[in-house]
Amino acid sequence: MKSESANVDDYLSKLPVKERTLLQNLRKIILTTAPKAKEVIGYGMPGYQYHGMLVYFAAFKNHCSFFPGTSMLEQFGKEAELFKTSKGTLQFTADKPLPATLVKKIVKARMKQNEEREHARELKKVSTKKSKKGNSSKIN
Repeated sequence: MKSESANVDDYLSKLPVKERTLLQNLRKIILTTAPKAKEVIGYGMPGYQYHGMLVYFAAFKNHCSFFPGTSMLEQFGKEAELFKTSKGTLQFTADKPLPATLVKKIVKARMKQNEEREHARELKKVSTKKSKKGNSSKIN
């Protein structure tokens, strides 16, 4: 069900009612959990950025998918194994939707992971600037 969409509303408007309802609920959970996240369309799917990519979701012919990444599936393995998974993806249906509590845990963990990654990059930049400053010497 991938198609070119200008934004998340446009993407959702093109879906059948059952899938649209599922993904609207998922969207609401994501935005409530990460209110500062920016909605984007990437790879033809709705996605959310917060200090880097957080998650994506999409509708397909026989299921919907939530893309939190491999590390999140490993971290929440017990809860994730209740759903069909593939690399970095949880598949779900209207008959078996993702629990809001699991989505919230994953989004919060991804936010923390992204914040920590960004903080580490900032520290690296600062230490690189300091070491370059300390290594410079004047030639007369």
